[in-house]
Amino acid sequence: MATLPPEPILSHSPALDRAAPEVLAEALVALHGQAATLALLARLAPEPVEIGGELGAVIVRTAPWQRAIVAQTAADCAAMMESGLAALGTLTRRGQDTSAPALVLWREFHAARAAMVSVLQTPATEPA
Repeated sequence: MATLPPEPILSHSPALDRAAPEVLAEALVALHGQAATLALLARLAPEPVEIGGELGAVIVRTAPWQRAIVAQTAADCAAMMESGLAALGTLTRRGQDTSAPALVLWREFHAARAAMVSVLQTPATEPA
């Protein structure tokens, strides 16, 4: 367990610029758009994920350090998804089956999303 609260550690993080609640919600919506495309390539049914007012309310209630961590994770996921979808597009153009590699990428996205949800559900202030 960390002995310092996250605020001093993240005080100069570039992720804080991307952690405004509106910007973060938009990033998560875009990320789930990529995930829907990935699900099709993995031959999975897209998840009916509604990101809207409820998520926005959760994000607003979180501490800045939580938003910074989620913003960085979302940016990392977006980079992973962008390069992964580009590679899967190459396979598609070659006429190759994309289901296995797309499923691997889906699992990575799913794990990262679970981590983001966990951070958002962590109480903003931990008891001492």
